[in-house]
Amino acid sequence: MPISVVTGGAGFLGSHLVDRLLKEGHEVLAIDNLLTGNERNLDHLKSEKRFRYLRHDVTKFIAVEGDVNFVFHFASPASPIDYLELPIQTLKVGSLGTHNALGLAKAKGATFLLASTSECYGDPLVHPQKEDYWGNVNPIGPRGVYDEAKRFAEAMTMAYHRFHQVDTKIVRIFNTYGPRMRLRDGRVVPAFVGQALRGEPMTVFGEGKQT
Repeated sequence: MPISVVTGGAGFLGSHLVDRLLKEGHEVLAIDNLLTGNERNLDHLKSEKRFRYLRHDVTKFIAVEGDVNFVFHFASPASPIDYLELPIQTLKVGSLGTHNALGLAKAKGATFLLASTSECYGDPLVHPQKEDYWGNVNPIGPRGVYDEAKRFAEAMTMAYHRFHQVDTKIVRIFNTYGPRMRLRDGRVVPAFVGQALRGEPMTVFGEGKQT
């Protein structure tokens, strides 16, 4: 039976990944400090024998007993509201948290997957963006903490792959939406949904041609 660790496992995307892994027969340990995650996202798994939850800050050393086959690093504030309110924590989880999650994968001989973001491209000058496009990022702007945290996390992931031969993967996630997403998220889809539920006009910034 594959054994997987999911950091940020109580978050929006992380909790859905936990569900999918369990469905595919994995034993899963979800790690989350609940800075932006919510235990309610995992309530339906309390009776699942192949599931464990650990409340822990991944910017601290991650100790896991036994074998681990996969480490999925999803821990991070991800909404504009979160990383504007939590700039230091955002940078720390992208740096120290990624280092610790990679260290766990290295120690266990596990495959590592980093949940990165389209924000690595910043305010892109190229549309659509190809994976070899390096982006256009303002490192000292208010959004820079999230953009640069993820760019650093990608660099750290590749360093572990090249120097320690860790089997690593990086996925750059664009706009996502669905169940368990908070309405007070700051991104366009939950903003539209919230305004619609309140019977308010939907706010479109600019000409509405953004993708």
